[in-house]
Amino acid sequence: MEQATPPAAAGVDLSPAATDLGRVHLLPCGIRHNSAAAVSDYFKPRDTGVEVDGVKVEEAFFRGRNLQGATVALPDGYRGYVLEKKKNEEKDAQGMDEEASNFVSRAEFQNITYWNHDTMPSAEDPLPRCFHWLAIANAVHNKILEECPCVATGPH
Repeated sequence: MEQATPPAAAGVDLSPAATDLGRVHLLPCGIRHNSAAAVSDYFKPRDTGVEVDGVKVEEAFFRGRNLQGATVALPDGYRGYVLEKKKNEEKDAQGMDEEASNFVSRAEFQNITYWNHDTMPSAEDPLPRCFHWLAIANAVHNKILEECPCVATGPH
C-alpha cells in the first residue's frame, strides 16, 4: 500500500514534489551538464513495434548513436524521486561551521525508460532485475515482523 507522504530519511525531504514527471530516462552514458536543456527538441524516442520478453522496445538516437530501450513501471507501493542536493551551513556544539548535506524532492515519477546501446532490452537487463530484490526484501521484512513484532515497535 502506498503511503501519502513517505517517511523521510535523515537529510531527505520527500514532501510532495511540485512536478510529476511524465517520463524519466536512464541513458547508458554520463552527461556532464547541470542546467536546463531542450531535451525533447532533440531526443525523440519512438515505438518500434517489436516486443522482447514481454517488453515493448523503443528506439532513439543520442549524439548519432542508436539506442534501444524499454519503459518499466516502478513496483506497486514505490515511487521514484528526482532529488536536489542542498548544502546548509550549521553550527556544531562548539560554534564551528559544519556543512550538512540535505536533499529535497524536485519531482517524482512512476515509470522509467532505460536505454541500451549495444543490445535489445529484455527482462534480464539489470534495471528490471533489480526490482525483483524489492519483492525479496519485502518478504524478508514481513517474515521478521511476523517472528518478532518488537522490531516494528522497538525493543521489548
